[in-house]
Amino acid sequence: MYNETVMDHFMNPRNVGEMKDPDGVGEVGNPTCGDIMKIFLRIRDDRIEDVKFMTFGCGAAIASSSMATELIRGKTLDEAWEITNRAVAEALQGLPPQKLHCSVLAEEGIHAAINDYRKKHGLEPRPETGHAAHEEAGGDAE
Repeated sequence: MYNETVMDHFMNPRNVGEMKDPDGVGEVGNPTCGDIMKIFLRIRDDRIEDVKFMTFGCGAAIASSSMATELIRGKTLDEAWEITNRAVAEALQGLPPQKLHCSVLAEEGIHAAINDYRKKHGLEPRPETGHAAHEEAGGDAE
């Protein structure tokens, strides 16, 4: 069901764990399948210097979280905001259609963490771009 890249990120997830004194934290969940993702950001000069995550969920949710952290590390906040769930799924070399919602969780987690950082620094949260809502159409309950 899963390709080698997904299995590698599931069996050997990158950037796992909690972060002490993060600059931004995003916690999101999918009530349909029960997956929960928490992402921690350390920001320096408007750039993601460090990122960690903790995910409770299936293999695709863990792999998507792992890949998402790899994709945003070193990016500016604006660049990270533009990472879509489709980009996460493509970087994983594909997810089964019924697991695409796991990559949506990763996109939503990134957005939540960036908006948490923005709020903590007196900035308006960014509105959702709508990527996740449009891309989720393929994800059904497990």
